[in-house]
Amino acid sequence: MRTKLVQQVLLIVVLGAAALAARAQGAEPLPRAPDVPASLAVPDNAVVAAQFSATGVQIYRCDAAPEGKAYLWTLVAPEASLHDAQGAVAGRHYGGPTWEASDGSAISGKVLARAAAPDPADVAWLLLAATPVHEGGTLGQVRYVQRLNTHGGVAPAASCSAANRGAESRVAYTADYWFYALR
Repeated sequence: MRTKLVQQVLLIVVLGAAALAARAQGAEPLPRAPDVPASLAVPDNAVVAAQFSATGVQIYRCDAAPEGKAYLWTLVAPEASLHDAQGAVAGRHYGGPTWEASDGSAISGKVLARAAAPDPADVAWLLLAATPVHEGGTLGQVRYVQRLNTHGGVAPAASCSAANRGAESRVAYTADYWFYALR
């Protein structure tokens, strides 16, 4: 009986030490992947590698439509800071689209699918394929990105015409970005 008590105490001490060591190294458990529309689902062999919240702007420019008979606001690029679960700056998001972590790892993305945000005043939710720009680090193994929980960021409601062709508008937005690697 005394041996069993000693074993239990040792197990508690070992587990406690492991938890403290992980916390000291900044290891935080990754959040569970969110529920998303089927069109934005990642493959079954994808696992969450990171999750950051973004705060920034979507930059739009008033341009002639492809047919040349009308004008419309077109997306130029995003410009946002990425924040970890504690609110610390963890990287940035910019044109490409590109995501760059504070450790220098970076990926670029290509839209695979989009779904309307629940509120039409918010930019669409996206699924993107990711390609490494700078390997290693936080984003080096990421192959998919989801943009979810968007707020704001839609093209301006202001008039876009020949009179203001070339004008730019910076529209505030926030979003959650989920990054996935393959097992």
